[in-house]
Amino acid sequence: MSKILNRAETAGEDALVGNVNKLMVSPPGYAGAPRKGHLVFDACFESGNLGRVDYISDFEFDLFIRPDTCNPRFRVWFNFTVENVRETQRVIFNVVNFSKTKSLYRDGMSPVVKSTSRPKWQRLPAKNVYYYRCPDHRRNYVMSFAFCFDREDDTYHFAYCYPYTYSRLQHYLASLERRNLPYLQREQLGLSVVRFRLDFRTCEKTDVE
Repeated sequence: MSKILNRAETAGEDALVGNVNKLMVSPPGYAGAPRKGHLVFDACFESGNLGRVDYISDFEFDLFIRPDTCNPRFRVWFNFTVENVRETQRVIFNVVNFSKTKSLYRDGMSPVVKSTSRPKWQRLPAKNVYYYRCPDHRRNYVMSFAFCFDREDDTYHFAYCYPYTYSRLQHYLASLERRNLPYLQREQLGLSVVRFRLDFRTCEKTDVE
């Protein structure tokens, strides 16, 4: 599946509904079989967020993130994978619809990346990250970062910062419950918009002799 868009098609960026799902982005007019370097983007997984990808060139892509649940004004989080890369392929990713005026990206923070062969999250070099207001995108704030793929068979995973998923939280809380700690109690406070359990955890102080 291929989707070719350009910078002029920004009218619907606020109406992004779902995450991209194994989306191959190839040059305009290309109709052949996918080649190495025709990047495939995916965000259909827990905590994933990437609603649209625009092809600018073989070396540059505009990325649109979906807004927060129940509040379309806030767009901050991104989390996606890239595969079908070419060895030594250098790219620039522009996350073009941030909503925040101020960001830690201006003070040296940078996105995190991991890959199939290097599963530990690492921060990108701050010198390769830029945060600025862009007139080409309705004066939205843009975060651009440069990256060089070095292993063709790897799937690369990029995120705003270290992800902490709902499943990971539930696993942690369940592990605490199994310990039957006398000073800890876990209760269900309610359900989220998507019917996820919301936990209330209390810890009571105990006397230590």
